[in-house]
Amino acid sequence: MLRITCPFCGERDQVEFAYGGDAASVFPDLADADLDRWTDAVFMRDNPRGDHREFWQHQHGCRQWLYVVRDTVTHEIKSTLPAREPRRAAATHEGRKG
Repeated sequence: MLRITCPFCGERDQVEFAYGGDAASVFPDLADADLDRWTDAVFMRDNPRGDHREFWQHQHGCRQWLYVVRDTVTHEIKSTLPAREPRRAAATHEGRKG
C-alpha cells in the first residue's frame, strides 16, 4: 500500500488522501478565450516516467493540500510539502517544467 507522509499529521495510508492532479500543469490565463489552449490544459496529460509532482489532499485527516513528488515507476514518495509553499515545492523538483 502507498504511504504518504503528511507534514501535519505524519505518515498515513493512501486511502486517507485524494489525488488532486498534476502540480506541474500550467493553465492559460482566465481571460484567454482560446478553446484549444484550454482543452489542452484541462484534458491532455503527459504520462511521465520517474519523478512527478502532484497535488494530493489529506481528506480524512487535516484536509490540507500537499505537493507530493512521487516516482511513477516505483510509486516511492520522494517528498511532501504543504501546497501553500509553492516556491519550496518547486525547488524540491528541479528539472520539471511547469
